[in-house]
Amino acid sequence: MFLQPRKTKYKKTRKGRLKKLEFKANTLRFGELGLKAQVSGMITARQIESARRTIARKIKRKGKIWICIFPDLPITAKPTESRMGKGKGAVSHWVSRVRGGTTLFEVCGVPSHIAIEALKSGSKKLPIKTKIFD
Repeated sequence: MFLQPRKTKYKKTRKGRLKKLEFKANTLRFGELGLKAQVSGMITARQIESARRTIARKIKRKGKIWICIFPDLPITAKPTESRMGKGKGAVSHWVSRVRGGTTLFEVCGVPSHIAIEALKSGSKKLPIKTKIFD
């Protein structure tokens, strides 16, 4: 259902810090139009899936959609009202670290006005500021 790694070397990792901009993954590789992140942030697997479904619904499953990010960072959470200590909490969800300039989605095989409308509606499901580019 949601994206997550099949197997990881370590169950829990540290979140780390986000860098500002990305210069390697900021071009189109497969599609004709793309959705690019303008700022850095973390996108959960649920948000990626929600945006993908919205884009697929808008293009009426005619063209092809590429998801260019993958949630590989586990985020842990301790139960509410539990006392301090006793280790780190269990993995609650998976996120993808996204740097500004990273391509998030790519679309091809549909007219550009439909693709633009689909990417706009998909970007509303994401927590960061995005931009459509070709």
